[in-house]
Amino acid sequence: MENTPPRLSLRTIEPTDYDALAELMDSIFHDVGGSWPRMTIMDLIHQFPDGQICIEDNGKIVGAALTLKVDYARISLPHLYSEIIDENNVIKNQVTGDAMYGLDVFVHPDYRGLRLGRRLYDARKELCRTMNFKAILAGGRIPNFHKHADEMSVAEYIDKVKRRELHDPILSFQLANGFDVKRIMRNYLPEDDASGGYATLLEWDNFFYEEDIQSVHDVEKTLVRIGVIQWQMRAMRDLQDLLDQAEFFIASLANYKADFALLPEFFNAPLMGLQNGQNSVEAIRFLASFSEEIKHHFSQLAVTYNINIIGGSMPVIEDDKLYNVSYLLQRDGEINAQYKIHITPHEEKDWVIDGGDKVQVFETDAGRVGILICYDSEFPELGRMLAEEGVQIIFVPFWTDTKNGYQRVRLCSQARAIENECYVAIGGSVGNLPRVDNVDIQYAQSAVFSPSDIYFPHDAMLTEANANTEMIIFADVDLTKLKQLNTEGSVTNLRHRRLDLYGGFTQPKDPSKPE
Repeated sequence: MENTPPRLSLRTIEPTDYDALAELMDSIFHDVGGSWPRMTIMDLIHQFPDGQICIEDNGKIVGAALTLKVDYARISLPHLYSEIIDENNVIKNQVTGDAMYGLDVFVHPDYRGLRLGRRLYDARKELCRTMNFKAILAGGRIPNFHKHADEMSVAEYIDKVKRRELHDPILSFQLANGFDVKRIMRNYLPEDDASGGYATLLEWDNFFYEEDIQSVHDVEKTLVRIGVIQWQMRAMRDLQDLLDQAEFFIASLANYKADFALLPEFFNAPLMGLQNGQNSVEAIRFLASFSEEIKHHFSQLAVTYNINIIGGSMPVIEDDKLYNVSYLLQRDGEINAQYKIHITPHEEKDWVIDGGDKVQVFETDAGRVGILICYDSEFPELGRMLAEEGVQIIFVPFWTDTKNGYQRVRLCSQARAIENECYVAIGGSVGNLPRVDNVDIQYAQSAVFSPSDIYFPHDAMLTEANANTEMIIFADVDLTKLKQLNTEGSVTNLRHRRLDLYGGFTQPKDPSKPE
């Protein structure tokens, strides 16, 4: 490369580029046959023009990536190079293929310090996403293996390259670009003496891939609007007064096209003030007498206003036991329930509430969601259980009386978002209820948190309410960013779990046992 600054451009390869391309290939692949015949390159350009990419410097081709289309189900299994290009240099492009196959990526030796190979790989990945291919596959040479073949097996060699104890010019580069070694292929390219005839089957998954979509209604929603109601506790005249207040906020969120509305834990506590002279146990059981009617009314609101409602939480009596339950009222009419697992000393002592025994992820039309009621957010095991079931948004309805209690919920919820690579929305109540024992003071500052990485806000917070003020807040969340984080983040917490050390929390279901 001359001393003049490079002027680089990336474009698709044209038929007139063959001579320049062949010269470059001859200089790089002299040990494995040099350049491909003109008809092979022309065939690639004709059958898959978008897959043939080059980088120019001031009009001179200095790097290129050649690609064809293949059937994933077949080529993701061990195969030979001759199944991709036969002995007559005829490519076996699958016109209806659902995956890309990387044939070659090569860069002029004088330009290898400019990371042009990475640019070509990134261009391939972007093409894979844009054209909705399932993955990029490649048969990768391991040209330094011959130096160690007498002292280790090919599997040991690959493992040492993965651990960076050894360097291989091709495999090390592919691993650094996000490819995983799926298999070892024997006799892939028999004349490749440097690799001992071996090759790695490499794969880069397109996490945006969608199966064939038959209807617009089958498209997975990726941009989701979360609405949170920071609810003020106030005296209520009757149940209808509370329902009217809730409908006002739900309608307001629906007017802003929110997909979810989150209310706080025990948002219906003002109804305990309708009866005087009760002790704490009698009062909470009196409150439970309204829960069934509120649940069904909220379900009707969800359908009417076309919004999914997380109905805070309410006391529910089952078999004479009292539980703290959050209902998810979906806008298609489905009703789901999440029982609070960990009961606070206050709930246990003053209200005699029992804990549930299961957390679960609920499928909605706006993502996979879970609910952790207040104190439950302070136990990382529950968030990890939800993460192992693919949760994308965790809702935390809470009630705290002091800033200390609020900070526990807030900080732990932020931790759940980071460690589980998901969004977390917390919603609490403000104000006071002087006539209601044990629910007299409220402190809240509702918020929506994100993971902490380059795809998200610098402080990992999407929105935040004013402290102790009745209001609604919104946050638009992009579910595709969670997929990107999971595979390409600065750190990938879920992928780096040491399951060999501490295992997982959820176990595969035994099909022989009834649920």
